[in-house]
Amino acid sequence: MENLKKLEQIHNALIFLQSRGIISSQITNPNPNRPHSDRFLAGLFLYIAEPCGELGIEDKCHLILESLPKLSVVLLQEEAWLDGRNDSLGGSLSGEEKNSGDVSIGGLNNMGMIGFDVMQRANSTLEDFCRSYFLFHGMDVSSAATIFRYLPVLCFTESYIYQLDTLNEHLLPAYHGQTFSDQSCYLGENAISPSGSSDLFDADAFHPLILMLDHHGLLTDRITEELKHGVEYWALERKLCVALSHKIEISIEDAIRAIELKSFDYRVLNLLLYGLRKEEVNELHMEFLSVSEFLVEIADDMFDYEEDVLENNFNILRMFVGIYGTSAAPTMLAKFISEAEEKYDRLSKALDPELSSRYHKRCEEATKEGGKTSGPSLGSWTMPPLIANEESYRSMFQDSSQWKGCMHFGILNSGITLCKCSSSAFS
Repeated sequence: MENLKKLEQIHNALIFLQSRGIISSQITNPNPNRPHSDRFLAGLFLYIAEPCGELGIEDKCHLILESLPKLSVVLLQEEAWLDGRNDSLGGSLSGEEKNSGDVSIGGLNNMGMIGFDVMQRANSTLEDFCRSYFLFHGMDVSSAATIFRYLPVLCFTESYIYQLDTLNEHLLPAYHGQTFSDQSCYLGENAISPSGSSDLFDADAFHPLILMLDHHGLLTDRITEELKHGVEYWALERKLCVALSHKIEISIEDAIRAIELKSFDYRVLNLLLYGLRKEEVNELHMEFLSVSEFLVEIADDMFDYEEDVLENNFNILRMFVGIYGTSAAPTMLAKFISEAEEKYDRLSKALDPELSSRYHKRCEEATKEGGKTSGPSLGSWTMPPLIANEESYRSMFQDSSQWKGCMHFGILNSGITLCKCSSSAFS
């Protein structure tokens, strides 16, 4: 949790320094080294602000200005050599530096730690996982002994993932009374790099979790791959959301890849359950559930569409509108869903009939519990009013009276049927 606080401080320092013109946005300054320069300046800014004996801020500034002319590359290289550092100036951080305040998740102590707040957030996902996935393992979800036998590993894993998701939210410029152009791409490559590489959020994000799973003999190559998919999803989320908020073109390939990866945590939990029970992975069940997860994510995104626009969150409907526009997006998304439903139906028929029936009933139950009146389990889909101008919508989002209409489309075996209830796309 300490690392999350440090990250938030860096995040706030970056925004403050940009607002004062000390650092510039990725758009106005496309230098590939700019994110590292900004990170260095933010760290220096925070270091100067830290208490140091009787020295005040003004004293520190005078001290820096007085000493700066005496510093040189040669001197710093000599100091690095005396410390036994092998990395050149400007190269990678030494092990000592990485262990002494680096705010990347990779710099966390090897002992993974989670907070109570993320455990609360993860609770609903864990409940849904137990009620929906235990069926595929022949387990009785009503048995307390069954749940508590596997709960520690499942709870810690999902909570750790939620903690990283919270960290990723810190890297996204959200709408909080400011325009996105004000906040700009303050994290540069951290937000829009295709590789998703970041000093603040890197491939070592899951290292403590991986150590724990490996220690208990639960780590597999497949689980490791799914965790990598999580890092990839968060990188795509940052890339796509920052691009949309700056009216930068996005690709349908990135949007589809992101929605395919989004439920990686369910797949990790399911693979862990196979390991905990020392069972072979059932590939048919895994494939079927991955398609089900895919459709559920789309339904959730439709339900949360307006809120996700306001908060600049990844949302597949929002991505389709950004790519195809409000006129073509419904048809393109309906076609996309139809193809997924065909695959779902095919795999469902390959399941044990009783298992298929029980799972379908569970999906109907979950849909209704979530307050939804449509979705894949109910055989119909409800599309919200589409927003053509997100900035205008954000400026007027308090006036809910303009958003009473809805657009419905059903996917039938004979094709796609679209019926519009009212016109309310924001233009």
